[in-house]
Amino acid sequence: MDDGTAVPLEPHEIALLGDGPRAAVTVAVVDLYLRGLVEADLPGTMRRAVADAVAGERPPSPLAEAVHGALRRPAGLRTLVKDPDIRLAVAVMRIPLAGAGLLRYPLLGPKRGARRHVRELRLRHPLPASRRGLTDQDRLLAVALHGEAALRLLLPRFALRAGLIRRAEVGGKPLLKHSPRGTGGGSAGYSYCGGGGGGGGGD
Repeated sequence: MDDGTAVPLEPHEIALLGDGPRAAVTVAVVDLYLRGLVEADLPGTMRRAVADAVAGERPPSPLAEAVHGALRRPAGLRTLVKDPDIRLAVAVMRIPLAGAGLLRYPLLGPKRGARRHVRELRLRHPLPASRRGLTDQDRLLAVALHGEAALRLLLPRFALRAGLIRRAEVGGKPLLKHSPRGTGGGSAGYSYCGGGGGGGGGD
């Protein structure tokens, strides 16, 4: 298929198409946190958590598994993005996306149709007005589509301590360097292609 827009996409795939590998790894970290598998460590870093059971009806994505494996030692997001196993997982992610016509050869950047599809998803699923009533999959999709703005709304303490977002500016500067991409507020009905998640770490 030419534009690939009929292909059901997972949140980490949407993040990759919209904002690149760093955004995809961020979604994978949030997925692990919601499953109780990752927690904040020293400021700006995260580590594996001790969990009795994995939350969620679906297994973690291969990218999330690679991130979990890399967190044998505490690490920050920048380190994770450069980790060889995580870079390999991102490369493997690109293969079916390229086959679906969403990435162009040879550099495997998103095609115009893929970027348009992500923009349409942002419009259909604006940033929620609050955290209440959202499933874990809703939260993942919000982070995939709205990035830092969604992290500040949905997982502020973890995101700040783990280094997923920057500290708020002071001295009259805006609190957010990037305004939310979604238009309007309201709790969006975040149903797309995933099942409901289990109860992970609360923020």
